[in-house]
Amino acid sequence: MKKILIMILMSLSMVTLAKVSQDDLETVPFVDLERYLGTWYEIARFDQSFQKGCTGTKAVYAKKSNGEIKVTNSCYRGSLNGKYTEASARAWVVDTNSNAKLKVQFFLNFLRLPFFAGNYWIIDLDEEGYSYAVVGDPSRKYLWILARNKVMSDDLYQELLVKITEKGFDISKLIKTIQ
Repeated sequence: MKKILIMILMSLSMVTLAKVSQDDLETVPFVDLERYLGTWYEIARFDQSFQKGCTGTKAVYAKKSNGEIKVTNSCYRGSLNGKYTEASARAWVVDTNSNAKLKVQFFLNFLRLPFFAGNYWIIDLDEEGYSYAVVGDPSRKYLWILARNKVMSDDLYQELLVKITEKGFDISKLIKTIQ
């Protein structure tokens, strides 16, 4: 029951997000989705109700036979020894020129319902090695820094903070994720 409530709250948050006006937010020029698939560890995020108390957070992206992407997010509640939680979603590309703008739907994800989907815009990416990514939303209320490894160098993290600030995000809202 608790898992269902968490997914409903997550979906309602994404619905609100989808209705926010689409301010200009530049994405990366192109994302090779095959290279983007796999496991990403959360380095930092803007805290959201659906992620309260999450630590050891990761996302796994896998290609589905219909071309969509299966998203599996997981974390431990409270501490790395806390309760393991997992949520599944479907994602699809909305800008096929760049593949950098996607929609992600957690609620009722067995049906494709765009009005329940939130924006997943890849706004920065290690285009050579796909070792890090920054995902945001045009409302600038949602932001995640992701990496292929659980740890990111402080130099790279600081470099990303500068870029994120230049894109209009309030980095004082970022919280680092314990991995």
